[in-house]
This record gives sequence, structure tokens and C-alpha cells, in this order.
Amino acid sequence: MAPASDDRKARKALASTADEVVLDLEDAVTADNKSSARAAAAALVAEFGGRRPVSIRINAFDTEWFDADVAACADMGSSLASLVLPKAESVSHLAEADRLLGDAPARLQILVETPTGIRDIGPICSGSGRLDAVIIGYADLGATLGRSSSAPQSVWHPIQDTVLVAARAGGVSVIDGPHLTIADDDSFRNAKTWVRDLGFDGTWVIHPAQIDSATEIFTPDPEAVADARRVLAALDEAAARGDGAAKLDGRMLDEALAVSARRVLAKAGSA
Repeated sequence: MAPASDDRKARKALASTADEVVLDLEDAVTADNKSSARAAAAALVAEFGGRRPVSIRINAFDTEWFDADVAACADMGSSLASLVLPKAESVSHLAEADRLLGDAPARLQILVETPTGIRDIGPICSGSGRLDAVIIGYADLGATLGRSSSAPQSVWHPIQDTVLVAARAGGVSVIDGPHLTIADDDSFRNAKTWVRDLGFDGTWVIHPAQIDSATEIFTPDPEAVADARRVLAALDEAAARGDGAAKLDGRMLDEALAVSARRVLAKAGSA
């Protein structure tokens, strides 16, 4: 993620190897610069959106900039991958963003970063057919909860699991929010390995130094990809024989393992 108001940082992010770049109109942009940042974001989306996924984090639902931000996103057409709605707290927030986008093809992602958003995450994740992903915003959520930035990562585990279950029930991707530091260190890698093993699909980063480690952590290794292909092949062979299950390397395979195998191949870009 990069501020749309800082052309150098935005272009550096857009030239990176990140799977998606989110241009920020919210926290990284001062009130006096909201309009100019919106125009800058539109120009960057027009320039880069045809070559790579570019999304825009707009200002929150209850701000004076929300309507203009969504309208600008709607005008960007197919060049804009998605609109990222911060501080999402209800299905009505999603419905209003969807209404203002109208026939625009942009998809929707949401940041859950308030206690109300976490409390109501189940209905929210099922609240719009345009919704693709939910992201946890640790900084705002931690501040509202009164949680210390130095608290161990384990304090977030119940919230992470709650959001994961709601996202899976709603059929949307679940993405970890930015780490509260910008270094590519053991703290960052351990936190991201944890959420990967928990079941998260990816993570946001706010510094280029973390991109390579994040990509490595969330990209299945060749052995996992090969095993996933073997699992699906074995199940296909079993189905051809009229069997609903199969054996492979001492494992009993069924549709549950097929789901996991397909997820591995999708993450690896081999689906």
C-alpha cells in the first residue's frame, strides 16, 4: 500500500513485485490533500491499471469524502481492480458502496478494524456479491481496543480465527493486515507464517522490504504443488472407477483433501 499523494512512493510500489498495489486516500493523506490525492490516484490507475492489479483505499463511510471517492472509483472503469472500504462495520456500508459504484466493474474489499466490525463480521462477509476479500486492520483495531503495540502476536489469534471462519463462510478471501513494523525480521516472518498456517490467503505489507518474504511465505513450495496434483489425480482415477475415496501414500483421500489441494494450486497459480 502506498499514499496516492506521494508520487514517488506510489510509483515505487507500482514497480514492485507485489501481487496488488493499493493506493491510499485515507490515513496517509491529509484532509487538505484529499482532492488532489484522488486525482493523482485516478491518473495512476489509468497509467498502470491495464498492466497490473491496482486498487484504491477510499475514506471511511462516515467521512465527507466517501461519496466523491466512490464516484471517482466508478469512473475508472476496468482499469481499477477494486475499491477498499476501511472501517467496514455493517452490511449497509457495503450496500452503499455497491450502489454508488453502480455498473462499474470494480470489485470490493473491506478492512475490518473496529470492534463493531469484528463483532458483526459474519453478516458483513456475506453482505455483497461484489465482495472479494476481507483484511484485518491491526493498528486502528488495536488502538480502539486499548491494546498495546508491544503485545505478543498471540493476543490477535482469537480475532484472526473469527475473521477467517466468517470469510470462509461468506466465500471471500481473507487477507492479513500490515504488520505493525516495517522490517523484514523474525517478528514479521513468524507472524505471517502463523496466519498462513491458520488458513489466510495472503497479507498486506506497507514496506517493499517485506514483499519477498511475504511472497515466499504464502506461495506453496514445489513439493506442496506436486503433492496437490497427485492428490487430485488419485481422486480422479478413483472417480473413474466409481469410488468416492482413494488411497495415496498411506492417506485416505476424499473431497475435503481435494478442496485443500485445489486451494494450494490456486495459490501457486497452477489451478
